Amino acid sequence: MSNVAVIGAQWGDEGKGKIVDWLSEKADVIVRFQGGHNAGHTLVVDNITYKLKLLPSGIVRKNKISVIGNGVVIDPWSLLNEIQQMRKLGIKITNKNLYIAENATLILPMHKELDEIREDSKSTEKIGTTRRGIGPAYEDKIGRRGIRLIDLANKENLSKRIDMILFHHNTIRKGLGKSKINKKKLIKDLRKISSKVLKYSQPVWKKIEEFKRKKKIILFEGAQGVLLDIDHGTYPFVTSSNTVTGSIFAGTGCGPDTVNYILGVVKSYTTRVGKGPFPTELKNQLGKKMGYRGKEFGTVTNRKRRCGWFDAVLVKQSCVISGINAIALTKIDVLDEFKDLYICVAYKLNGKKINYFPSSLEDQIKVKPVYKRFDGWLKSTSGIKQWNKLPINAQQYLSFIKKFCNVKISSVSTSPKREDTILLENPFK
Repeated sequence: MSNVAVIGAQWGDEGKGKIVDWLSEKADVIVRFQGGHNAGHTLVVDNITYKLKLLPSGIVRKNKISVIGNGVVIDPWSLLNEIQQMRKLGIKITNKNLYIAENATLILPMHKELDEIREDSKSTEKIGTTRRGIGPAYEDKIGRRGIRLIDLANKENLSKRIDMILFHHNTIRKGLGKSKINKKKLIKDLRKISSKVLKYSQPVWKKIEEFKRKKKIILFEGAQGVLLDIDHGTYPFVTSSNTVTGSIFAGTGCGPDTVNYILGVVKSYTTRVGKGPFPTELKNQLGKKMGYRGKEFGTVTNRKRRCGWFDAVLVKQSCVISGINAIALTKIDVLDEFKDLYICVAYKLNGKKINYFPSSLEDQIKVKPVYKRFDGWLKSTSGIKQWNKLPINAQQYLSFIKKFCNVKISSVSTSPKREDTILLENPFK
């Protein structure tokens, strides 16, 4: 059996939560390796809807171990609240089924406040962040002044670490005309919750090595999507972490030999939240129809998602960058009522045809999509569980994506429900 990585191959919101939950039936361990509580994964299990932000999607299954790696930045208050919400829904969470990397960086209240200040400032370009402090926390991590989970275990060390981070933040706040952060209150607030989060603390790299020795099947769960990667996405309209497959190894402490199969999750059309380039965006009634049928609102922020035609150029590029072996296509049922469908197969830039998405923001804004038209199927695909039961036009649409992107199709999702999935290739075999 293979260890599998699930990666979003668009701008996030591809339906990774359902896919991970569906795959987790065969896995023993489910691991998150980057991002923060800005990752919104919605699961529908036995008619109960679970909305996860930080917890791995496998947490809703019995007899599974969920792991949050060191590449994730953690708001401890939000984490504890999410755990409490899951418990209210009947999910048992203990230090036996949830491990958190002891060297994971914490998101503190000042990070969230700085995030909000920047987004609200008229002097800076709005990125469209979730205002949860993720970016500022990563900045402190890279600046070697971050507060890590393990720091909560030592009062003297915590005080010294707090001094270092406050020297930086209070300098910024002074320039912004904001009051200094109260060190005593911050330490007091952290000590209140320290024992509650420290009980999940583990050397995750060591635990994963143990899982490998015991032949446990590991499922790695990515957040956001390749096109939001800090290096490979639509910079600066990106998240603050690396969302590609390669970040698994830095974000957990395991070696490249740990991952045997990389599954890219792809929505059957394209969406993005917030600002940034979007070549195939539909700013008309068709886009509104897509959004309505797809219930395109963010799990975390409830922000309305922008919708557009499937961009095969972008998906192909994501597959190359992340070494994707196969794709899981979601929300095919959303397209059931469209007479005409279009797939972007190239761009035009300054009068020339190109077959890739350029790195320059200025060029990304200027590119015009070149489309291939497809006949819609105008039949319901909702709940279909076999490929040959799909309308022929739907089969042709999906087959073209497979051929163009030069990647296999592992599965097709036909509704939000776990069981409504067409399996074409088992990633674990």
